[in-house]
Amino acid sequence: MTSSLISEIPTLPPAARGNGGVKMNVMDNVGKNTIAMVLAGGKGERLTPLTERRAKPSVSFGGKYKIIDFVLSNLFNSGLKKVYILTQYRAYSLNKHIRESWGKWAGLGEFFVDISPETSSESEEWFKGTADAILQYLRFVESSEADYVAIFGGDHVYKMDVRQMIKYHHKNRAHITIAALEVSPADASRFGVFSVNEASRVTAFDEKPDVPKTIPGKETCFASMGNYIFSIKKLINVLLEGKKLHEDLDFGKHVIPMMLEAGDRVFAYNFNDNVIPGMKTEERGYWKDVGTIDSYYEANMDLIHVSPQLNLYNYKWPILTNQGNLPPSKTVCDEANRRGANIDSYVSGGCITSGSTVQNSILGPMCKIDSHSLVEDSILFDNVHVGRHTKIKKTIIDKNVRIPDGTTIGYNHDDDRRRGYTVTESGIVVVPWKDQITSTSKRRMKP
Repeated sequence: MTSSLISEIPTLPPAARGNGGVKMNVMDNVGKNTIAMVLAGGKGERLTPLTERRAKPSVSFGGKYKIIDFVLSNLFNSGLKKVYILTQYRAYSLNKHIRESWGKWAGLGEFFVDISPETSSESEEWFKGTADAILQYLRFVESSEADYVAIFGGDHVYKMDVRQMIKYHHKNRAHITIAALEVSPADASRFGVFSVNEASRVTAFDEKPDVPKTIPGKETCFASMGNYIFSIKKLINVLLEGKKLHEDLDFGKHVIPMMLEAGDRVFAYNFNDNVIPGMKTEERGYWKDVGTIDSYYEANMDLIHVSPQLNLYNYKWPILTNQGNLPPSKTVCDEANRRGANIDSYVSGGCITSGSTVQNSILGPMCKIDSHSLVEDSILFDNVHVGRHTKIKKTIIDKNVRIPDGTTIGYNHDDDRRRGYTVTESGIVVVPWKDQITSTSKRRMKP
């Protein structure tokens, strides 16, 4: 597939252009004085089997997108013009997606893609920690003329105007600013949690505490999103010093505690304060890790609600991806007992629903649903072919899978397990990726 929609990539939204939206004053040159580094090497082991052949940032989301498209769109829409993407684990499909979409859209000098040697087995090592990954590419930081470095994870789903966080960092004369979610004390035990004073200056950091500290004057806690803004000189110094002490240098485990001990200016940025153009009230503060099959499924299913928390139809802050040269989706047949229908569903380009019903589901590009079949409450990746007289319920089907005629999935979990499918405790079935479609169809999708 090639990127056929380059001409349709919108210009930067007003908030990113600097002539509307949030006024940034001295921060209008964010594209010149800030570089970004995206950590996209995660294995995503809790998403197995979806991550057996790909890194977590490369997993499909919302039909046509990849998870990494969200952070890259946020950076692009925010006007950052230099982005280094650090890949590692099973990175082939991720690198390919970046080259065939982001590398072409952004143009020369817009996005720089740094493809690291890929780690493809348990025994091989490359980056030993999140901060170690940045340290290994410190030469790009040192040679830049930037004042700030935005270090963001590549495996979360959310929308964010990064410029507002940079402005907050600049205003506080911070050495590091950490993006923070407001969560309940019950949920805080799953995160790294900050203790802050009334000015949101961080005074302590605890990894998954049993009794988390709340925000002054509130009943909620600050949990780390894993996104950081560093003043560039401080980043260089703390990484070089930290490497002397920790081989597996990590931001949460080592760098932040080191900076707190040294008395550095560490601040928490409340993600709830971030507003993008076109945002509705219910969208504020939306951020998903999608780190498990259940959370991944729930986040996808939220998209097809009438008023989803994550609105992909906000054209003022578009999520960009490789659209591909695909025809529109279509339904076929309109007979009493054989009618093609897509109901309350996301259906990507190139899909054909032929005399069958797709309900409350998400179809990736080039899926085909044959006659007299029912697909409900399910997520189909690229190029899935569902045969005739088939019933599929609450199932995630990976790319290039051919479901034979008369198959039933998601109704009897014992049968599903005997076929080798993964079944979660909540009853979500996962059908793994196949090398090719075992049918007469010759359509193939690139990884």
